[in-house]
Amino acid sequence: MPFEIPADLHPDLIPVAFLLGQWHGNGHGDYPTIEAFEFGQEAGFTHDGRPFLHYFSRTWLIEEDGSAGRPLALETGFLRPRQDHEVELLLTHQSGFAEIYYGSVDGARLVLSTDAVVRTSSAKEYVAGHRMYGLVEGDLLWTFDMAAVGQELQPHIWARLRRS
Repeated sequence: MPFEIPADLHPDLIPVAFLLGQWHGNGHGDYPTIEAFEFGQEAGFTHDGRPFLHYFSRTWLIEEDGSAGRPLALETGFLRPRQDHEVELLLTHQSGFAEIYYGSVDGARLVLSTDAVVRTSSAKEYVAGHRMYGLVEGDLLWTFDMAAVGQELQPHIWARLRRS
């Protein structure tokens, strides 16, 4: 079924409307300080008529037998389009940090980099991130590069999600 832009969508959200909906799928993760892993993900981008999208995501480990394992990350936030296809993304995580991203949208591709990362005293060291979301063949592909625990900014996780 083709995606239709909701009639009550705020006009400022048209450039990021491709993100709307509930998404699910699998992804992969790797980093020099951990073993490679696979994860499952459910994510959603919703709106209520105002000029922002609400984002929520939860992930879980995929066991070697393909079954769902322990919960991994939760994140929630707000994507706020600005002028000239620029965007702001505010995210918070259960692991004790919050981020502010700035970026731009070009067609069905959104690219964001952190401007600020704040951590609680119990959170692991994390200093910068870079995200990319893109619509490819109707699926949402995304990547997250991270600078953390003394490592330079580099690929960390990536996934392919299908609209539910």
